[in-house]
Amino acid sequence: MDGLQEILYTLRQNKLRTALTAFGVFWGILMLILLLGAGRGMQNGVYADFGSDVLDFIVVYTGTTSVAYRGMGLGRQISLTLDDVDAIQRQVKGVGVISPTNERGGIAIVYGDKTGNFAVHGVPDEFFKVKESVPFPLGRKINPLDDAYVRKIAVIGTVVAERVFGKDVDPVGKEIRVNGVVMKVVGTFYDKGNRGRDSERVYIPITTFQKLFGASDKIAAIWLRPQAGFDGFVVEEKIIELLKRRHAVSPEDRRAIRSFNMAEPAKMVNGLFLGINAFIWFVGLGTLMAGIVGVSNIMIITVKERTREIGIRKALGATPFNIVSTLLLESILVTSIAGYAGLVVGVGLIELVSYFLNSVGAQLPYFTNPEINFQVAITAIILLIVVGALAGLMPALRAAKIMPIEAMRAD
Repeated sequence: MDGLQEILYTLRQNKLRTALTAFGVFWGILMLILLLGAGRGMQNGVYADFGSDVLDFIVVYTGTTSVAYRGMGLGRQISLTLDDVDAIQRQVKGVGVISPTNERGGIAIVYGDKTGNFAVHGVPDEFFKVKESVPFPLGRKINPLDDAYVRKIAVIGTVVAERVFGKDVDPVGKEIRVNGVVMKVVGTFYDKGNRGRDSERVYIPITTFQKLFGASDKIAAIWLRPQAGFDGFVVEEKIIELLKRRHAVSPEDRRAIRSFNMAEPAKMVNGLFLGINAFIWFVGLGTLMAGIVGVSNIMIITVKERTREIGIRKALGATPFNIVSTLLLESILVTSIAGYAGLVVGVGLIELVSYFLNSVGAQLPYFTNPEINFQVAITAIILLIVVGALAGLMPALRAAKIMPIEAMRAD
């Protein structure tokens, strides 16, 4: 307590100098927190643009051949079948979830006197294990019994529900006409993929789709997710090789059987934000270090002003540890209080911006929900303590080396 009272007395004797020094640290940590919060907001905005999809799914689809192979010419249309799905499950290791899908666009969806044209997708229940992040605000998803019994049920997107039924209307349990066939709505979903356009879809059981549109065993695409611990890119490559063999497609043909791996853009975005976060820390720490240099300079001046006092204390028996600890505590106290204030103000400003954006419903492109996580706050506090100690260390060690007789002669 005596040491603390002595430090507070010294700080009060130099109020303006202490305030300016503390402001430098305050501003440095404030800028660091604001930059990190803005970086997280940008990252959240970019990931939100990925939609409601998980970041490891793979989609396999087909086109026409571009390379002649085994006596067959160019332009041959390749069609996937349910047998391809079975072959992938049997022969490719690492496939966790796999789902065939079918699609028809521009299908009339009718309810009463309201009509809208939307894409209808035939999917099994496994499809929603790939789309596991898509929320269902009302009703349920398609289940295995719907497929087994070829039930005439539909799951519709929120955009479809709003256009066909109107706003604030619960469509679950109501009947609609899909391509002239009556089907019961059992659930609604909101998929923000493609900036919300993926909610303009109607999902029905794949067996119902085949019977409704006469698709037999042909499918439009295969959606899948790799098992945990397996490289999705390797699994993707093996699936493409297998399908090319099954459909007599040249290994060099890149148009006949195609794929999209969500892990690739996700990997690129992760690398981008790793660089952005490194740059933010570099700039923020540079700003903070400017304040810390100010603290160090003030501590050097303090040592010079208190040279006689330090000499007298050493002459009376004060150890170098006592001298160093007192000056270190003074440096740590200034940087910690000023830095903590900057941390609190920075977090408060970020939360205020986030609250404002959410309250007004603002949808900024590539920016949403700025935030600072708990680990960053703890890291900033630890950083403040460390740099505060470093700022006062050199002046404190210099003071500890002062000889009492030399200190008594100082002006």
